[in-house]
Amino acid sequence: MLIHTVRTRRSSDDFPRAEHLAAKIAEVAVDAVAVEPETAEMVANRIIDNAAVSAAAVLRRPVTVARQQALAHPASPGARVFGVDGAYSAEWAAWANGVAVRELDYHDTFLAAEYSHPGDNIPPLVAVAQQLGLGGADLIRGLATAYEIQIDLCRGICLHEHKIDHVAHLGPAVAAGIGTMLRLDTETIYQAVGQALHLTTSTRQSRKGLISSWKAFAPAHAGKVAIEAVDRAMRGETSPAPIWEGEDGVIAWLLGGPEREYHVPLPAPGEPKRAILDSYTKEHSAEYQSQAPIDLARRLRARVGDLAEVATIVLHTSHHTHVVIGTGSGDPQKFDPDASRETLDHSLPYIFAVALQDGSWHHERSYTAERAHRPDTVELWRKISTVEDPEWTRRYHAADPAERAFGARAEVTLKSGEVIVDELAVADAHPLGARPFRRPQYVQKFAELAGDVVEPAERERFLSAVAALADLRAGDLDALNVVVDRRALERAPVIAPGIFRE
Repeated sequence: MLIHTVRTRRSSDDFPRAEHLAAKIAEVAVDAVAVEPETAEMVANRIIDNAAVSAAAVLRRPVTVARQQALAHPASPGARVFGVDGAYSAEWAAWANGVAVRELDYHDTFLAAEYSHPGDNIPPLVAVAQQLGLGGADLIRGLATAYEIQIDLCRGICLHEHKIDHVAHLGPAVAAGIGTMLRLDTETIYQAVGQALHLTTSTRQSRKGLISSWKAFAPAHAGKVAIEAVDRAMRGETSPAPIWEGEDGVIAWLLGGPEREYHVPLPAPGEPKRAILDSYTKEHSAEYQSQAPIDLARRLRARVGDLAEVATIVLHTSHHTHVVIGTGSGDPQKFDPDASRETLDHSLPYIFAVALQDGSWHHERSYTAERAHRPDTVELWRKISTVEDPEWTRRYHAADPAERAFGARAEVTLKSGEVIVDELAVADAHPLGARPFRRPQYVQKFAELAGDVVEPAERERFLSAVAALADLRAGDLDALNVVVDRRALERAPVIAPGIFRE
């Protein structure tokens, strides 16, 4: 990897185009290095993972809204919308499918200086590939680039420190990935990356306080905007530049300011794009930093015994976990039984209490209003707090993957005064965990989450298509869409009409 120093430059500085971060990203995107088999295999795994969580979310209100908006934009040729037949404009298909993927907070993740869900790249790239009649190998190449760029930006540039939402790294990644997939030239990708970043920066209020349904729409919006940015760049339109480094650019006014330096790693020329292998999916439908604590709670359950005897539970964890999903956030909504699902899946005290009581976690049952209002749950929930532990913070940012950790140490104090202590560094499903996810686990997740809404024959057809992804010929990528049983879709909520109508 090459480490690129990125900082603000004055307009009067001699700052060659080739030194712009957007240009360096474009150079990575045009590098026609072969995709390694392990990377291609993981791309297919994540396509299965996205389909699984989309199936689980297909009847939820935000997903239904996004789907109806997309169905108002038929196109020929076009792209596919998850769950239904027909062809629709690529940017709207990406929008609908992006919301479906993101709604349950249940797909892949990468955590470093910034956090991300790089599986958010899949819907826009698949939609463009379908509309333009590309093949499986093209899609794999594009997704390898998109994952690489988003993950590398997350390694080098922290957004949440400045209250900027993480989708600001997603827009440039989608633009670069599409550029690779379409074999665009460096100049076109450079302009598309700049436009995509300029238009996808927004504040973190979408993930703060009472969290709304926009949490699911935000990455879908970034993907849609990136598609449109590439389209404009292909037609010769330019973007603000240098977008990161300009004196009125992103670093100067939205991030660390003119004096701040960032260090972004990117593959050297000829170096394979392997970043997807550093990301990890979820076994549980909740914010990633709660994955290991859920597994820890399940393990602690037998040792604690009668939960009515618990006096306090303190979770010692990283700064990020403490301030994003823990009591360090200062959000009273994280202790409110009437909070939205989006808020509860960002409340580690709630999640730990339910996992400790149930010994399990479920994407629907664990979030019902009845579950959140159970008196014994509310009582236990309000006994749980988090504190930052410098050692967990250090491990969160450790360069060595074997040392990097996203877990916690639980100290359970009983009313008798006895203290029970246990810790877990990574989730069971993490590549270094007790039960790491491989192809059989992705397939099982798909079977479990799609079982109620997708017929067995359709599930098998989809899995066979993904298994042959690298060999799918030009025009065959429609096979990556999953069609939901029409009777199941009839259970979707009734939505009031808007501006866009079928």
